[in-house]
Amino acid sequence: MAKKKAAAAAGAVSAAKDNPYVQRIVSDDELRDNVQVAFEHAKSAYERLSNGKAPTKALMDDKKLHKDLKQAAEALRDAGSALREAPKKQKKRKGGLGRKLLLLVVGAGVALAVSGDLRSKVLDALFGKEEEFDYTSTTSPSTPAPAAQPVS
Repeated sequence: MAKKKAAAAAGAVSAAKDNPYVQRIVSDDELRDNVQVAFEHAKSAYERLSNGKAPTKALMDDKKLHKDLKQAAEALRDAGSALREAPKKQKKRKGGLGRKLLLLVVGAGVALAVSGDLRSKVLDALFGKEEEFDYTSTTSPSTPAPAAQPVS
């Protein structure tokens, strides 16, 4: 049972993380402020409506209720239009770690291709120093085979 709840919670978190609207609310300060203002004014309007007086009388006569409803509607309108707009593009960084690593690898490859001394030093470091080997034969050369005599 707990595993099912944990899996459901993980799925909800994943869905929220991938949701473009949630990403917009997280990244856009103005949108977040509009949603917060709308919530606060709607809450205030609800409290004024449910204070025990007749709702029709409050809707007709209560100026503070009118003000709260108007501000909540404006904030929701602004939040809705901000959600419909294209997301603000963030500037891309010009010198990320991946670009630096790529430049380093390409530079090292060029240096190895151009310099024979550097290439031999790298090979010696990787595989050990190459030993000089002089071959001397311990066997004597074989004697040539006698010439074949013609058969008559």
